[in-house]
Amino acid sequence: MREAAFVKQNKAKWLRFESVLTDKSQITPDELSDLYLEVTDHLSYAQTFYPESKTLVYLNYLASQSHQVIYKTKKESTKRFISFFKEEFPLVMFAYRKQLLIAFLTFLLFSIIGAYSAATDGTFVRSILGDGYVNMTLDNIEKGDPMAVYKDMNETSMFLGITLNNIKVSLYAFIFGIFFSLGTLYIIMSNAVMLGSFQYFFFEQGLGWESVRTIWIHGTIEISVIIIAGCAGMVMGNSILFPRTYSRLDSFKRGMKDGLKIVVSTIPFFVIAGFLEGFVTRHTEMPDWLAIFIIGASLIVILFYYVVYPKRVYNKHIKKQELIPQIPTI
Repeated sequence: MREAAFVKQNKAKWLRFESVLTDKSQITPDELSDLYLEVTDHLSYAQTFYPESKTLVYLNYLASQSHQVIYKTKKESTKRFISFFKEEFPLVMFAYRKQLLIAFLTFLLFSIIGAYSAATDGTFVRSILGDGYVNMTLDNIEKGDPMAVYKDMNETSMFLGITLNNIKVSLYAFIFGIFFSLGTLYIIMSNAVMLGSFQYFFFEQGLGWESVRTIWIHGTIEISVIIIAGCAGMVMGNSILFPRTYSRLDSFKRGMKDGLKIVVSTIPFFVIAGFLEGFVTRHTEMPDWLAIFIIGASLIVILFYYVVYPKRVYNKHIKKQELIPQIPTI
């Protein structure tokens, strides 16, 4: 049989097999097995009659990929957790880098608004932070320990409480995205205004540097991940507003799935932030260089994993796609 006729006769089966490798739900296990055996038969045939051909290259690629999918071991399945953080999530994050930028700029804008409001309205800080917190902090300042609030609780209790609270805020930022992203923007706005007024309050008391070196030990990761969770909420909300070529329901499902992946990626970082706040921030006597090192390292890790690394994984993915053989056109 001529190669052109061979390709024409079997092309539909090869395309069918290639599609089910990425979504096995569309075929029964028996049908998948039959297709696999047929493709390997075609590979043997091509090795005999069409050596050095593009058809042989394509079938060899298809057979090797199918073998990995069909006969993957239990050991490989345990790598699912690692592959999510190493490859799957970074590709999702790169796709929604614009939403991340919008979330960051929104947070930055309302932080500035919060600081400006605190500077121009003497009652604003109390209305945002509450009289109880402000009075307690002023009392701690008089006692010479302005950051005493981080030393009141037991380390473990504080770590667990802060971590769970941060995860709750993250989930709110995501879930409220269902209100066409407006709910998420509200969560970002309220947290940003609180941070801006909170930070200005300490600067007003002449404790600007003391507050920065102490609070941002845990706050660098904590605030960054709230912004990232806000990005997840906008991914879901925008999927409802802008369905593109999908039905609105299908677009929502995709947006919710991708947004949830972004939220799941933040959980380890919230644990780290909770650990830092519970066990490290309380040591206000630590030297400045150590505090700066922790803050700087935290910022570098966040920027690398959520900005730099996704770009690298995407570029690597594109190069890999370019190397995938295509069915020859004969």
